[in-house]
Amino acid sequence: MKRLFDVIAATTSLFLLLLPMLVIALAVRFSSRGPIWYWSNRVGRNNQLFKMPKFRSMRVDTPAVATHLLEEPDRWLTPIGSFLRKSSLDELPQLWCILHGDMSFVGPRPALFNQDDLINLRTTKGVHVLVPGLTGWAQINGRDELPIPQKVALDEEYLKRHSLSLDLKIIALTIGKVLKRESVIH
Repeated sequence: MKRLFDVIAATTSLFLLLLPMLVIALAVRFSSRGPIWYWSNRVGRNNQLFKMPKFRSMRVDTPAVATHLLEEPDRWLTPIGSFLRKSSLDELPQLWCILHGDMSFVGPRPALFNQDDLINLRTTKGVHVLVPGLTGWAQINGRDELPIPQKVALDEEYLKRHSLSLDLKIIALTIGKVLKRESVIH
């Protein structure tokens, strides 16, 4: 049921968002040097690596680490990078990952390949069996502001409670948070 929902919702979203995504792609292309998409190695279900696209919001010479680990992260942003991140528009290309099956609409956010502390704690708690999501329980309960142990505790809670009704609630709450631009640091 969850996979069917993901395929229908991602296909519909891609159709509805095709024109805005084209505008964003052009804005990225003409506002800074480099490719339109940034592909990062992410950890998926059962700790398998996959490539996750985003609209590029940072300069091409940015180190491949979590944003919060960068010294002066704002200096690495492109001219439209802050807007893309705060509005979460940089995440739209991940709809392709949902169609492909590497991601779901709801699940733990996929860890960067080098976030060993997050990956290890999720594995210890059994969260690694979930398909990562575009949004998740931890996302709506703090997003960038959460320390890793608290994020994993929320991921574990989702593991134990996940259902279609909880997923729909998370999606609705995510839309509200995105519109209010809550809990986004960079």
